[in-house]
Amino acid sequence: MKNIKIFLTTKYPQPLVDILESEFELEVNQSGKPLTKDEVKLHLKHADGVILLLNDSLDAEIIDAAPQLKVITLFAESLVNIDVEYATERGIMVTTTPGELSETTADLTWALLMAAARRIHEADAYVRAGKFQDWSPSVMLGGDVYGKTLGIVGLGKIGTAVARRAKGFNMKIIYTGSTGPKPNLEAELGCRYVTLDILLRESDFICLHCKLSPETEHLIGEKELSLMKDSSYLINTGRGKLVDEEALTFALRNKVIKGAGLDVYEFEPQVAKGLIGLRNVVLTPHIGVASIDNRYRMAVNAARNIKTALNGGVPENLANREALERRKYCERH
Repeated sequence: MKNIKIFLTTKYPQPLVDILESEFELEVNQSGKPLTKDEVKLHLKHADGVILLLNDSLDAEIIDAAPQLKVITLFAESLVNIDVEYATERGIMVTTTPGELSETTADLTWALLMAAARRIHEADAYVRAGKFQDWSPSVMLGGDVYGKTLGIVGLGKIGTAVARRAKGFNMKIIYTGSTGPKPNLEAELGCRYVTLDILLRESDFICLHCKLSPETEHLIGEKELSLMKDSSYLINTGRGKLVDEEALTFALRNKVIKGAGLDVYEFEPQVAKGLIGLRNVVLTPHIGVASIDNRYRMAVNAARNIKTALNGGVPENLANREALERRKYCERH
């Protein structure tokens, strides 16, 4: 079936290619850069399937430019970047690729928290620059983690996984969120529900794990940062727009807070220039779920989804089952 074409908007882990390349014609964006809208339309003109990322937008205009398209496979779980309703109307299946989001992202949250507190990135650069000539009791002094207060904004699956790790550090855990108190988790984790203002004032470390919405955009801005302790750290592995980066840059530069660890950014993939030059912030390139095991599992799932769909089957992770009936209707008429 080499006449069936799948477009890949970027290079994906090898297991995905291994499963698909013998059966389908693969066209891969090798540039390493996001494509423009016109470029995506051009590549989809003769495509039967597409595998894309969260930062690849697929609106009605692009879908209309793909007359042969039968399946859209998202290499992620959220569908915010795809016009699913219009795809369904066109009879195009949309599949997702669930990964191990909670535990893997919780691991990175703790990596950023520890790195920011103990200045790991600075210490690494210090050694590599040949500055480590002798041990000194005053070099690279960082903050303690054990026994401190952890504030979690959004005690969902990821926030809960972060809290479970905090128990091993004997931390006091407080949390807030739009759904209010969660008594069962409080009993399990020994955590306490508070308002956002109290969380900001009391926490030594604040981790953001809430969903992005109009209500939570810039949840952390100038006012919120001013409420935090000057010895506290902000960790964001949730969504970039939860934080006003301009306000955060000011707070870090002027020591309103001690430090930060960021894996996501307000205008991703752009990072505020002011953040780049600061030593008291750890920056990673949106790698929350980027473990080898997780990415390989996602690659296999994505390949199986699109292969099943293009072979006339029903993919396991189909997000719009209504598209099947729509396609049958279109074929009859």
